Amino acid sequence: MIKKTAILMGCVFVFAGLYLHAEKSSDYNKNWHQWRGPYMTGVSPDGDPAIEWSETKNVKWKIDIPGKGHATPIIWEDQIFVLAAVETDKEGNAQTKDPGPQHGRGMPTTRTTKIHKFVVLALNRNDGKILWQKTVKEEMPQEGTHEFGSWASHSPVTDGEHIYAYFGSRGLYCLDMKGNIKWERDFGQLSKRMNFGEGSSPTIYEDKIIVTWDHEGPSFIVAVDKKTGKNIWKVDRDEATSWATPYVVEVGGKPQVITSATKLIRSYDLGTGELIWECGGMTQNAIPMPLAADGILYVMTGFRGNALLAIRLAEARGNITDSDAIVWKLNKDTPYAPSALLQGNYLYFLRGNNGILSCFDAKTGTPHYTAQRLEGMGNIFASLFGAKDRIYITGQKGTFYVVKQGPEFAILAKNTLDDNFNASPVVVGKQLFLRGYKYLYCIEGE
Repeated sequence: MIKKTAILMGCVFVFAGLYLHAEKSSDYNKNWHQWRGPYMTGVSPDGDPAIEWSETKNVKWKIDIPGKGHATPIIWEDQIFVLAAVETDKEGNAQTKDPGPQHGRGMPTTRTTKIHKFVVLALNRNDGKILWQKTVKEEMPQEGTHEFGSWASHSPVTDGEHIYAYFGSRGLYCLDMKGNIKWERDFGQLSKRMNFGEGSSPTIYEDKIIVTWDHEGPSFIVAVDKKTGKNIWKVDRDEATSWATPYVVEVGGKPQVITSATKLIRSYDLGTGELIWECGGMTQNAIPMPLAADGILYVMTGFRGNALLAIRLAEARGNITDSDAIVWKLNKDTPYAPSALLQGNYLYFLRGNNGILSCFDAKTGTPHYTAQRLEGMGNIFASLFGAKDRIYITGQKGTFYVVKQGPEFAILAKNTLDDNFNASPVVVGKQLFLRGYKYLYCIEGE
């Protein structure tokens, strides 16, 4: 069901974190410095990757990555940064941290008794060779994780001077570009619902690193100084487990940080942590990341129900549930894990974790097409990304679709690789980077 309201005259020019720094814009466009890309929308502004690839076509290089991790890599200039959890042969001691309430008996979860090394790797973008490898923590994870998850599922961020590697219950680490640790923070032990594991990534904006800590214990959001790791502000949250990465937008020239969660969507003043507005309407297990353009914010969930809200940010103050600030809404075919893609005026998203694609007019909520099935995809956990006039979709079992951007559904290519994939793709220029369970691929066409 779609609800439309009149579009008011005028507009608020909205950008995701770091958009307005003109002197750095070209740097961010030619890098992939955070999860979901330069503007946190899944779009590569200067990207033009290959349309077709296979194990024998357009693979520039492929390397074996140690350990396990579903964190999306990031790229700055000629370096790729990857996080991994590497199991050792050493037995750990139980309860080195308080794991809090434990849930998920009978669920498809994984536990371990082994100490793991939590590792940051830097690779040469041109040939995939490992430049350095830094172990920031050795510890036995107290918590379980989903059978499709990992203990290194949080993507890092960088400002080109430092790397900020986040391992959730293992902490947040600031490293220089040569792998030296400058500071670290331990926020405690997360207790995730159903032992589904961790995965929310940090967000970087100017001098702040923002982390959400939503779980079955005391939840909070914190902004830390990127130079020191000390708190700038911290706000408690009446919230249960969620996995959505916080998203920064500028509204009227002032930044807000948006969080999507089971109980409420919330917006905080990025400078002070003060709550600006809140809105109900999401389902359980909030995972997809919010995204915005042209003054409209899009938030969605798809577990045990479906919800998509398009919110006009200029009108959002206080509790906006069911208010005129909601431009349009949808209650079917929304994603569970994969984040949506906003490319031009087209909003693309999948149904659940399946290869069933819909495309809507982002401003009005008018469907261009719905429930188009991509055969042979299986589960999909990676988020959508766009480059040029194309949408790229990653299946867990190594099947990839390339779909033409626009109001009509058209498949350009179906590709396969011999690995499994949960991490979201990364694009810089003509290079496409795909992190599998075992390998990291660099795909580059002519």
